[in-house]
Amino acid sequence: MKLAVFDFDSTLMDGETIDFFAEPLGLKERVAAITEEAMAGRIDFFTALLERAKLLKGLELATAQAICEELPMMPGAQEAVSGLKEAGYRVVCFSGGFRMATQPMARKLGIDADFANFLHADEAGRLTGEVGGEMMYGDAKGDMLVRLQTLMGIGREDTLVVGDGANDLSMFAHADTRVAFRARPVLQEAATHIVEEKDLRKVLEIL
Repeated sequence: MKLAVFDFDSTLMDGETIDFFAEPLGLKERVAAITEEAMAGRIDFFTALLERAKLLKGLELATAQAICEELPMMPGAQEAVSGLKEAGYRVVCFSGGFRMATQPMARKLGIDADFANFLHADEAGRLTGEVGGEMMYGDAKGDMLVRLQTLMGIGREDTLVVGDGANDLSMFAHADTRVAFRARPVLQEAATHIVEEKDLRKVLEIL
């Protein structure tokens, strides 16, 4: 058995979930600017997540859920996941974003498990601006990867990771095959392979 771990936003999904959430509030550009700073490694991921989540306060939960059902899949995502599973990989998604987004996509792609954060809502069904979960910190993906490797009895030599931003560095530290997908320079420096084309099928050529 082997393990493949994908980042979600701008990797399995074509875009940033939190930017889509911010659009109905008229805050897309403001949130996107913070996202870019965090993904480039110029500001702390946890701090950026809290700041962006606060800006979503008041958004209808139903609106956020509807957005998540329609998030665009990255070109080649279906083929990449199917090809990896045929090659004997368990495929998992890690996201510093939100479970309401990763769950529908994981279901569509046939991904084995997804790990992400949760946005809190009040009794009226509006987001409170608060967030919680296991993927809130910059080193969270690395910690979770080690836990999965231990539970599954899989070594770093049989682990493939794919991501695009600075918060993927921690999981890159525990895998021998590290794919920077249309990634920021900070992640490319830690990668064994770089994919610039917007096509996740390119990951299969690395196997």
